[in-house]
Amino acid sequence: MTSETEEGGSSLEAVTRFLEEHDVPHEVVEHEKQFTAAGEAHAAGIEPHDAAKALLVREDGDYLLAVIPASRRLDLKKLRATLEERPKLRLATEDEIASDFPAFELGAVPPVGPGLPSAEVVDQALLEHDCVLCNAGDHSHSLLVDPNEVVRVGGSRVSDICED
Repeated sequence: MTSETEEGGSSLEAVTRFLEEHDVPHEVVEHEKQFTAAGEAHAAGIEPHDAAKALLVREDGDYLLAVIPASRRLDLKKLRATLEERPKLRLATEDEIASDFPAFELGAVPPVGPGLPSAEVVDQALLEHDCVLCNAGDHSHSLLVDPNEVVRVGGSRVSDICED
């Protein structure tokens, strides 16, 4: 089952259209349905350290995306230090994500796409890769993209935001 966007197409179609409109080279990878970034990487034949996950965080009513290696955990203290103007950032809850981002399957939010906030911060470790695997909006597809393109499209900051 593929999530539907407000325009009536699939989330995958909407995300790939967004990438094309922003001149982001990418490759769609179809795989067995997976529910974790690491599982998705394995299903696509890629090591988890070569995959990225986008995490929705929020403060008050505002959302932002943090993009980190799939094999790592977000360090909220480091993220808050990077975004000094946002000292109360917290991970968005599953209920908030399901309610506010219904076009994407829960746990499959891509790092860029229509209806999403820009990737505010991309972990510096991702830029050591020419290409990373990331979510494409559903649990059966992934995208291979250059993490530098995620930074460019999002106007993102690059920083160490993962747990040591």
